[in-house]
Amino acid sequence: MPSRENYVYNRNPVFTAPKNNKKRPSFICHAMKKASEIDVARCELNYVIQPKNIKTGLPLKRFRRLNEHRACAMRAMVLAMLYHFNISSELVQASVEQLSDECGLSTLSKVGNKSITRASRLITNFMEPMGFVTCKKIWDRVLGNYMPKMITLTPLFFMLLGISEKQLINAKKQQLGWINKNLIIKGLKPITVIEAKRRAKDIQIRNLFKYRISKHNFYKKRKNAQRLIALDEKEARQKILRALVAKYSISELTTLGPSGLKKQVNISYHYLRKIATNTYQDN
Repeated sequence: MPSRENYVYNRNPVFTAPKNNKKRPSFICHAMKKASEIDVARCELNYVIQPKNIKTGLPLKRFRRLNEHRACAMRAMVLAMLYHFNISSELVQASVEQLSDECGLSTLSKVGNKSITRASRLITNFMEPMGFVTCKKIWDRVLGNYMPKMITLTPLFFMLLGISEKQLINAKKQQLGWINKNLIIKGLKPITVIEAKRRAKDIQIRNLFKYRISKHNFYKKRKNAQRLIALDEKEARQKILRALVAKYSISELTTLGPSGLKKQVNISYHYLRKIATNTYQDN
C-alpha cells in the first residue's frame, strides 16, 4: 500500500494556459494576478462558510481545513477557471476534463484510461457545496447522456480573491460597453446585460453540442475502422473494394480502371489503419 505522502499523482499541480494563448480582458488578468498572490485555499472564507448539500440545501459536516493535496489542486483550479471565465455569461468556458488537463490533475491508467476524479471531486465535493461555483448538466440528444457540466462562478468565488460584487458588476458593464460598441459599428442595436448573458450562454451551449457531435462522429468512425482493421488484411481489402464498387458509378469505375481501383483500396486501407489508432484532438 502506498504511503500517505505518495498516494496522489502530481503533488504540485500548476495551471498551464492552452497553446492558443488568447488575450484575456483586463479584469480577468487582474483577478488571475490576485489569485497568484494570495493563498485561495487558505482564505478566511474557507473556514467561516458552512457548506451545504447542493440537492437538499442542508448543512454538511466538514473538516476544519482542506488537506494539502486538495488545497494544491484548488490553487491551480482557481486560475484555470478564471482564465476561461466569460464575464457576460458568468460561465467557465471549459469542461471539467479540460480544466483537469490544464492543471495537471488528470491521470492515465496503464491501459490508457483517463481519470479526472481529483478535479471533479474538488468541484463537486468542495467548491460547489461552499457556494464558489454552481454546476448545471444538460442532456445530450445525440449521445443520450449528459454533456459536460456548465460551471458558473459566483460572487463568492471572487470574494476569495478580495474582489467585491460591485467590482464584478463594473467589469460586466465595461464588457457590455465593448460588445455594444461593436454592435453599433455593425449597424445593430445595443443590448442589455441580461441579453448579453443570454447570448453568451446560448453560444456556449451551441458550441458544446457541436463539440459533442464532432467527438461522437469521430469515435463512431474510429470504432468502424478498428473493426475492419481487426480482420485479415485480405478480407479487409475485399470489404473496402466492395464498398468502393458500390460508391462509384459505372463510368467512374471505367475511368479508374483496375490499377486506379487498386490504388483507391490501398489509400482507403492505410487511411483506416491511421483512423483506428488516432485520438480525438480538441481544438
